[in-house]
Amino acid sequence: MPRAGTGPDFIEALARGLDVITAFSANRPTMSLTEVATAAGLARPTARRILLTLQELGYVRTDGSTFALTPRVLELGVAYVRSMGLWDVARPHMEKLSARTHESCSIAQLDGPDIVYVARVAVPKIVALAVQIGTRFPALQTSLGKVLLAALTPEQVDAVLSEPTRSGLVPRWQPERTERDTELREVRARGWALTDEQLTLGIRSVAAPLRDGNGRVIAALNVNTHAAETSVEHLLDHHLPLLLHAAGEISADFARLETVPHVTRTTAS
Repeated sequence: MPRAGTGPDFIEALARGLDVITAFSANRPTMSLTEVATAAGLARPTARRILLTLQELGYVRTDGSTFALTPRVLELGVAYVRSMGLWDVARPHMEKLSARTHESCSIAQLDGPDIVYVARVAVPKIVALAVQIGTRFPALQTSLGKVLLAALTPEQVDAVLSEPTRSGLVPRWQPERTERDTELREVRARGWALTDEQLTLGIRSVAAPLRDGNGRVIAALNVNTHAAETSVEHLLDHHLPLLLHAAGEISADFARLETVPHVTRTTAS
């Protein structure tokens, strides 16, 4: 059915594309083609063309049977983060973590071979690389990315890292596959990750996973420090326990949020 517009300048194809994007939500983060078509009120061939276009542009990913949004949708606005409810849940814990460590802390999600920052509490310090919401870095050389990659299967890691980064950065650390796999196994086993100037000089950080109510890793939280100011020992002895506590609190709060019924109010006509 043609979508009703507001005038001669209304672009129906654009409206349909936005309908597909907004069909995804926290309650239905992945959908089949038929489910997307039904949710967006589109014919299956139309929904398929839109999904494949969004996939080529990097806004949608697919495993061959279901589709999901990618963090690149953040480039269109903050709707992606708000739909997850992650920022509202994480903010007080991140502010407390930053106050206790006197360092910046951030949340990121995986987008192909890169991480994309989706939440951040910053302190005024000069760092080697500027970070803001939507910034992307190569995943493997960051503590956030190591945590997120460690949550994948070896086959998924190979597939993800076979893609070229869109960050525009060339990291200092370029490990062979054996070294890479050993690093990710260690991260998976201990439940947190450290990076020590592997992305670029001056950046040292530690990260932990954030999980939903089913234990699935949905994002990662880190504390970022300047290597000249904070030793690895202080980072692990002081900051890491605070980080792990904050990550656990955010995960627990997010899991509780998922159990809250979502009520839709309708008005009688």
